[in-house]
Amino acid sequence: MEDKLYELQDRRRRVELGGGDLRVLHQHEKGKLTARERIEELLDEGTFRELNPFSATRAKYPGMDTVDAPGEGVVTGYGKVDGRTVYVFAQDFTVFGGALGEVHAQKIANVMDLAAKNGAPIIGLNDSGGARIQEGVVSLDGYGHVFYRNSIYSGVIPQISVILGPCAGGAVYSPAITDFIFMVQGTSQMFITGPKVIETVTGEQISSDDLGGARVQERVSGVAHFATDTEEEALAGVRRLLSFLPSSQREKPPYAASPVSIEPDEALLDIVPVDGTKVYDVKDVIARLVDNSDFLEVQPIFARNAVVGFGRIGGYVTGIVANQPKFMAGGLDIDSSDKIARFIRFCDSFNIPLVTLEDVTGFIPGIKQEHGGIIRHGAKILYAYSEATVPKITVILRKAYGGAYVALNSKAIGADLVYAWPASEIAVMGPEGAANIIYAKEIANHADPAAARSQRITEYREQFANPYVAAGAGMVDDVIDPRDTRRKLFEALELLQGKVESRPAKKHGNIPL
Repeated sequence: MEDKLYELQDRRRRVELGGGDLRVLHQHEKGKLTARERIEELLDEGTFRELNPFSATRAKYPGMDTVDAPGEGVVTGYGKVDGRTVYVFAQDFTVFGGALGEVHAQKIANVMDLAAKNGAPIIGLNDSGGARIQEGVVSLDGYGHVFYRNSIYSGVIPQISVILGPCAGGAVYSPAITDFIFMVQGTSQMFITGPKVIETVTGEQISSDDLGGARVQERVSGVAHFATDTEEEALAGVRRLLSFLPSSQREKPPYAASPVSIEPDEALLDIVPVDGTKVYDVKDVIARLVDNSDFLEVQPIFARNAVVGFGRIGGYVTGIVANQPKFMAGGLDIDSSDKIARFIRFCDSFNIPLVTLEDVTGFIPGIKQEHGGIIRHGAKILYAYSEATVPKITVILRKAYGGAYVALNSKAIGADLVYAWPASEIAVMGPEGAANIIYAKEIANHADPAAARSQRITEYREQFANPYVAAGAGMVDDVIDPRDTRRKLFEALELLQGKVESRPAKKHGNIPL
């Protein structure tokens, strides 16, 4: 038995060494951690338990019989984050460049199945040269098995991808299906075709980082949800994100009793100017509403005219959607519509209540937006809010105009509670634009057009645009003192904890993708 135990220890030691000391050194020289170091950084100390460490390739292709690939280039297992179980796989770039082959994919699929069965998040640490060419088409089939599980487990368990090296070709589609993607500046890249292929086909020259680096995928494409300067920061970000999420769709998000006051907040009176032409930062409002000003913004530099993210109000985890007047006057365009709709659907999948802070002039006009499909993209917001059955609360801070007012969680599409601040304007369009259309001839023919226009704007605002008109029609549940907003939201979240709402029986809807 001692010989057998020695053999076991020796085999395990060889697996844990990965590609060996030299390849580990090369990994470190690139500023990258190894797969096992990443797992240790991510999980609570001493909690990781490895699965299938002795997996080996079954490939019989020329040259593969002499390849040493400990653990098949991927480390899989489970552990804990803040005491809660998570499942993880980490591709090992020191072994065959982290390339995915048949057994490599099988290990990932197995740990995903376990995560789904046990109702726990799955976290993928991606660092791979792509498909293992030496295994031929079976490596592509392996990707298919992973993609399939990403899809069928979507909305079942949270799925988080961390890109910690190259991720190219078909490999990008697995992270793309997951709920959140983290990337690291300087070392992470995601693209379908690399710079060399692009240059060959189109003649365009571009670096890997400029093509699919972290900042490009976070700012320009919106593929990445978070970008950090180091791997350690990315892994810490995953831990923070998990603190807001339930382990599966069977649970509610983790409640954390808050000692923070819900008494009136005088500061809220000064943040939002009454004058609708003046700019402010809606994140200053959010910071006053969430516990300890702790707000985790998602996609913070993509579609900056909208703000989405997670916070707690009185201990209750809340998904927050807000217009950002600092950018494009908070109007909705193609990118912000996609950003908002997908965030809403994630929150609804995992029982996270939604709070919408509304200050919107409408959908952004223009030929580029129309030809780009703003109708289709804007409809995603309407669809997502209408479909969602979690508690849904709206606070109209200042402006709520036109179709954007309806889209942003109005009573008509299923809001449970709608509050409005007393200076807010709720109308088909702004008083200035409405007066110009309705009273165009009268203003033009008046002896003093400017005075006539000012008078009509005032009349329109008093008759149609103030919150009491909407409140009188039942579209607003209450007009509230801005200082009481946090208390009102806490009471609403407490009230709606037992909410149950069903939809007509169907296989699934057909969101306008």
